[in-house]
Amino acid sequence: MEEIINHSKNGETPPLIVLLDHLKDPHNFGAILRTAYASGVDGVVFPSDRAAGITPVVRKTAAGAIEYIKLARVANINYTIKKLKDNNFWIAGLELEGADNYYDRNLSLPLGVVIGSEGTGLKRLVKENCDFLLKIPMQENIDSLNASVATGIVLYEVYRQRYQQN
Repeated sequence: MEEIINHSKNGETPPLIVLLDHLKDPHNFGAILRTAYASGVDGVVFPSDRAAGITPVVRKTAAGAIEYIKLARVANINYTIKKLKDNNFWIAGLELEGADNYYDRNLSLPLGVVIGSEGTGLKRLVKENCDFLLKIPMQENIDSLNASVATGIVLYEVYRQRYQQN
């Protein structure tokens, strides 16, 4: 974790870290790693218990990105959020009931984006520890997206805001 925080301080753009709140599906995990690397994320944090770990499926789905992106397995996501806040990060949770559409917030600041687990979303305490909650607007009759798809949408909005200013 320290290496990710220190690595992110060395760049010209504000740091960006993805935190996975007990994501279970190794295909989602691998796809998130691939998208995270492609969109300039400094590191991905994931819990050591009750979550997908680094498996052959994750490696295959990440399509090589796992070799280039920094990873941190942590015991407690909430402790990690506090540590990031202590290092001047803002924490955005991606949540169905988020207060703000993802494209209406300034995402060009030092940022940690928290992605919840499939089916249950963010845990209550994780949600409370976020500085703000983002939602992706959707048509009626569909109430959620695949975790890796939702992550990709938000990470590329961060990318757009940081590198392709209007």
